[in-house]
Amino acid sequence: MSATETAVVDGAAPRKRVIVGVSGGIAAYKACALVRYFAEAGHDVRVIPTNSALEFIGAATFEALSGNPVHTGVFENVHEVPHVRLGQEADLVVVAPATADLLARAAHGRADDLLTATLLTARCPVLFAPAMHTEMWEHPATSDNVATLRGRGVIVMEPASGRLTGEDTGPGRLPEADEIYGLGSMLLERADALPRDLTGSKVVVSAGGTREPLDPVRFLGNRSSGKQGYAVARLAVQRGAKVTLIAGPATGLTDPAGVEIVRVSTAEEMRIAVRKHSDDADVVIMAAAVADFRPASVAESKIKKGAGEPDMIPLVRNADILAETVERRDEGALPATRVIVGFAAETGDEHGDVLTHARAKLKRKGCELLVVNAVGEGKAFEVDSNMGWILSREGSEKALPLGSKNLMASRILDAVSALLYAG
Repeated sequence: MSATETAVVDGAAPRKRVIVGVSGGIAAYKACALVRYFAEAGHDVRVIPTNSALEFIGAATFEALSGNPVHTGVFENVHEVPHVRLGQEADLVVVAPATADLLARAAHGRADDLLTATLLTARCPVLFAPAMHTEMWEHPATSDNVATLRGRGVIVMEPASGRLTGEDTGPGRLPEADEIYGLGSMLLERADALPRDLTGSKVVVSAGGTREPLDPVRFLGNRSSGKQGYAVARLAVQRGAKVTLIAGPATGLTDPAGVEIVRVSTAEEMRIAVRKHSDDADVVIMAAAVADFRPASVAESKIKKGAGEPDMIPLVRNADILAETVERRDEGALPATRVIVGFAAETGDEHGDVLTHARAKLKRKGCELLVVNAVGEGKAFEVDSNMGWILSREGSEKALPLGSKNLMASRILDAVSALLYAG
C-alpha cells in the first residue's frame, strides 16, 4: 500500500503512516508523549531512534507506545529493505528531538543509519523539531544546515526558549509535544507543502478573550479559548515571520515556540498593546474576542448579595481595536501596505444569516480580510476544530471546510501572503 493509499478503518478518518525519528538529546523523553499522541489519533506509528537516542530512552518504551518494533540499523530485517521502504510508504516523518548532529547529517545527505536513510527516501512532509544548546542553534554551521533543509521544502520548527540542561537558558529548547503533534497533524491534513513565505515580515496576532472587572472577584468575559489565534501565531512563525502574540487570558495553552508573547487582560490593555506593536508590523491579525462593553465603574470591594446590591450595572463601550487600526493605517499613521485581518464570530437572526452580518461587518471595519465563524454550541469556541469563510474587501468569499484550527490558520496565512506580496 502506498503513502497515498492509506487504509480507512470502520469508517473513520484515513489511518496514516507516521514515522517519529528520535535523535540523541536529553529532550528525547518528550518523544514518548509525541508517539502516544499520534498513536491515540489512530495512526500507524513507527519509531526510528538513533543509537544515541537509545542511551536516553530504551527501545522497549517506544515499542510499547507505538505497537511496532524499533530498529536503528539498515541491516535488520534486510529482506524487507526497511531503509528504503519505510520512507517510501510514510505519510509524515517527524524528528523530535533533532540535534545539531542529526540536522547536519540530514542536510548533507548522510545515510549511515536507518533514520537518515529513511529521510533520504521519504517523499512526504518532513518536520524537524530542533533541540540543542543556544550556542549550537545559533552557530553558523547549524544556521546553514537549517537553511539548506528549508530550501528543500523541509519544515524545521523554531525552537522554544527556556531552561536547557544545567543552568543554561535560551533558544534551543524542544517545543512541547502537543505543539509538535499539532503541526504534524496539520501537515497530514494539508494537501500541499507549508511554504516559508513570510520570511522577513513582522506579524502581530491578538488572541483569546478579555476580562472586564466588575469588582475584585468578578469579571465580564466570553468563551474564547485563544486556540485559533495561538494557531495563527504558531503557523506564522513556522512560515518565517517574526511574530508578536498579544494574548488575553487563555487557560492551558502552550506558548507557541519562537513567538514573543505579550499578556493582557482587559480590552483597553489589548488596545494599548496592539497600538504599540503594530507600528512596524507588516500584518495585523485580530483573532481576539474583545469585549464590546465594560462596567462603567469597578467596585472597590466584592459586591455582596442582599442589602446594597445594585439594581443594574451600567456598561460603557470599549474601543473598536480593529476599526481603530484600519483608521490609523488609512490616515497615514501606519504604512499603507499594511495587511489587516479581522475575525467575526456570528450567528444568524431575523435580520439575516451569518454571511449577511459578516459582509456588513467587513464593510464597516474596512480591513483587507475578514475570517468568519458561525458560533454556537460546539462551534468555534473552546473546541479544536473550526470552519468558516474568508471574505475579502474586494468581494471574494472562500469557504474554509471543517478541519483543525492549525489547518484553518494555514489557510488564513495563505490569503495573507497572497495580499502581502501582490504585485
